[in-house]
Amino acid sequence: MTAYSPELGFQRSIHRIENSPFRTKFENDVEEMRGNLCIGCISDSDPQPILVRSKLGLYAICTVGIITNAEELAKEILDSCSESFEVMSSGSVNTSSLIGALIAQKPTITEGIKYAQSKIKGSMSLLILDKGGIIAARDRYGRLPIIIGQRSDGFCLSFESFAFQKLGYKTYRELLPGEIVRITPDSAETLSPGGDEMRICSFLWTYYGYPNSVYEGVTVETMRTRNGEIMAEHDIKNGTLPDVDYICGVPDSGIPHAIGYANRSGIPFARPFIKYTPTWPRSFMPTSQSMRNKVAKMKLIPVHELIEGKKLLFVDDSIVRGTQMRETVEFLYDNGAKEVHMRSACPPIMYGCKYLNFSRSNSDLELIARKIIDEFEGAEGVKYIEEYSDTNTERGQKLRKEICRRLKLTSLEFQSLEGTVKAIGLDECKLCTYCWNGKE
Repeated sequence: MTAYSPELGFQRSIHRIENSPFRTKFENDVEEMRGNLCIGCISDSDPQPILVRSKLGLYAICTVGIITNAEELAKEILDSCSESFEVMSSGSVNTSSLIGALIAQKPTITEGIKYAQSKIKGSMSLLILDKGGIIAARDRYGRLPIIIGQRSDGFCLSFESFAFQKLGYKTYRELLPGEIVRITPDSAETLSPGGDEMRICSFLWTYYGYPNSVYEGVTVETMRTRNGEIMAEHDIKNGTLPDVDYICGVPDSGIPHAIGYANRSGIPFARPFIKYTPTWPRSFMPTSQSMRNKVAKMKLIPVHELIEGKKLLFVDDSIVRGTQMRETVEFLYDNGAKEVHMRSACPPIMYGCKYLNFSRSNSDLELIARKIIDEFEGAEGVKYIEEYSDTNTERGQKLRKEICRRLKLTSLEFQSLEGTVKAIGLDECKLCTYCWNGKE
């Protein structure tokens, strides 16, 4: 977090929150910081916000996104001037430092942001705090939202609308893709208009978005419930609705999908296990995959009466590597489950995201679907990804049967891309679906 007051100037605090909730690390800072201007973010990789001093003045900046050509841009800047960058211990350039250097190539911050947007491959949304206000810029394809809130004494900006509603702000409006605005206590001024071309991340609704968040007018919780209903309708229509005792959601993001499935299928909803979250709120917080798997397993507390001798259908938000799901299935069988069926609330993930940190992987072959396809057909398999995604093809059925075998599932089905788009309710051309079909 970085705050500004005329008396104290810029005040910055950065904490590592891998093993601790945000509040416990920052609550003392909030008490000590002064001023009516402040920005902050949670970053997966870079310490942020950073302070930048350039010909455009002194300001704090924080960013969200992935710059896939970061090294190329850094080299270009270093070759053309005497610029230097803040780097991590690995030697990689701090993203915000790189963007600050790009902005400094132009005579104004607004022109500099537009220049940075044009140079970056990947995605980039940012906040800049100077002595007079806060500048926000949404990624030029709007892969993540930025929402303006307003109350009687000023304006605010947030990725999640509910965050400022608890502070008495009401939603003022969402930024358009590529739009740049400046907020002060008195105004929310557009510095550069946005465009119509948008590729907002579909996975926001499926998994990463908070349940009561609203993106582009679509509430996360209602999308997930509608998505579950669509999956149940598909199973009913195709005669693949299994004979089970309960419909269940893998906590927490799978629960509303499961409620929708239960409502439409008429099969009772139940919670055969509960997540114990006070110590580890999110299982992806540890940096190592092995520790994430361990934490995920530690959090599962069974309700034996709802598992022993029961046939269960679970709905999970997605199947990525399959490691945690396999351990969850084994956990259910160890506690007496008779059958475990699975429905994935989105299509098979075929590509690691290159725009956001949501479904990233070091290699596409870490993804269980792509790994199996590669084992089936080698490098040639990538030509048939569309067929493997489609349950109505021979390849699609082969993929599902093999995942069932490896994860010890009684049956498996994925939501279709068509069903996902229908549940969101926006035109497909406005959605990023890269992780499912590779289309940019």
